[in-house]
Amino acid sequence: MARLSSREVDWFSLASILFLLMFAPLIVYYFIMSCAQYQCSLTDPLLDLLMGNKHLSDIWNSTPTLTYRAAVIYTLWVTFQVVLYLFIPDFCHKFLPGYVGGVQEGAVTPAGVVNKYEINGLQAWIITHVLWFASTSCFHFFSPTIIFDNWIPLLWCANILGYAVSTFAMIKGYFFPTNAKDCKFTGNFFYDYMMGIEFNPRIGKWFDFKLFFNGRPGIVAWTLINLSFAAKQQELYGQVTNSMILVNVLQGIYVLDFFWNEAWYLKTIDICHDHFGWYLGWGDCVWLPYLYTLQGLYLVYHPVQLCTAHAIGILMLGLLGYYIFRMTNHQKDLFRRTNGNCRIWGKKPEYIECSYTSVDGTKYYSKLMTSGFWGWARHFNYTGDLAGSLAYCLACGFEHILPYFYIIYMTILLTHRCLRDEHRCSSKYGKDWKRYTAAVPYRLLPGIF
Repeated sequence: MARLSSREVDWFSLASILFLLMFAPLIVYYFIMSCAQYQCSLTDPLLDLLMGNKHLSDIWNSTPTLTYRAAVIYTLWVTFQVVLYLFIPDFCHKFLPGYVGGVQEGAVTPAGVVNKYEINGLQAWIITHVLWFASTSCFHFFSPTIIFDNWIPLLWCANILGYAVSTFAMIKGYFFPTNAKDCKFTGNFFYDYMMGIEFNPRIGKWFDFKLFFNGRPGIVAWTLINLSFAAKQQELYGQVTNSMILVNVLQGIYVLDFFWNEAWYLKTIDICHDHFGWYLGWGDCVWLPYLYTLQGLYLVYHPVQLCTAHAIGILMLGLLGYYIFRMTNHQKDLFRRTNGNCRIWGKKPEYIECSYTSVDGTKYYSKLMTSGFWGWARHFNYTGDLAGSLAYCLACGFEHILPYFYIIYMTILLTHRCLRDEHRCSSKYGKDWKRYTAAVPYRLLPGIF
């Protein structure tokens, strides 16, 4: 069982972790409350408090509490997603050309283990949305505004699940880990709770915590949440604005891309390198569905009808960002699958050969591509992601800063990921990594950073 010294948790990392544990839930509450009580203004609540117009108790007492209806909705939602994940093997890969589903292997863990996963996220998304449209539009079992109408009570449910699964994962890591050799202990309770102990906690053979919470229930819900916001806009104003349509379409493309390439995501940083703790458990349950959907929520309170040129410009920016994001990842995936025996932009790709050793002493070899988009910058896929994120925000106009939280957050997140990934790669590959950074000197923006 791997044990890291508590001295490896430096004071800055610990301070950051304590800050997030204390304030991240408050940040989510503040944003959602600001929309519900202050028309999405982030400054008015503070001004009210500073000027004595309101007390914290007044704001809290005006906040909807946990309701039985919300608890039932959320319980049924999570249970339904578990059923789709565990008990309905993927059939989409049998008739969708190019889609990779069914049982797939993940990357090699630090202990040298290769886990198998049942990839059926696209199927779960399709079934969920077919049932959603049937229930709201054909049979009228419930209103499509049901998510918006219970948005804050559902927030309390999401927090309960997020903290429950994070706490369970920590206890499990101590007493009955899935693979003891892939556990990491620092000796610091707060670090272990937030960043996780187990690398791939599982219950049984197939219920993998990271794969389930990374994609279900949060990302499946993302498009449903946006649809519910659009339905509320229609109910309140008699129309759905082109800005709301843009947000639904552009974020819907991102969600569908995630599930179409779910097997590819088994090779990404969340699955390959992060342990499962509060950062992923609570983050996937609360932070993702509540803060990634702020644009749609904002447009319920501030419907924005864009001029045609503005709307087309935002659409083009969003599609360009998606193209860069997808093609950059496609180039890397093609390079990996063919072991470099392919063509990138019509030429045989160039690369740098590297080697590393796992904790069990086994030596492995890798190739780092320096052609295509990967010759422009070491994380050019993040550049495309940021362009798409900016498009979502621009659709909301410039009256409030709240919908721009997403691009600010994503810039910080992806820049941090660049630095964290490069620190890990530098430790992993040593001098080979220096050769790679010399060949590709920029991280995100060619010629700038």
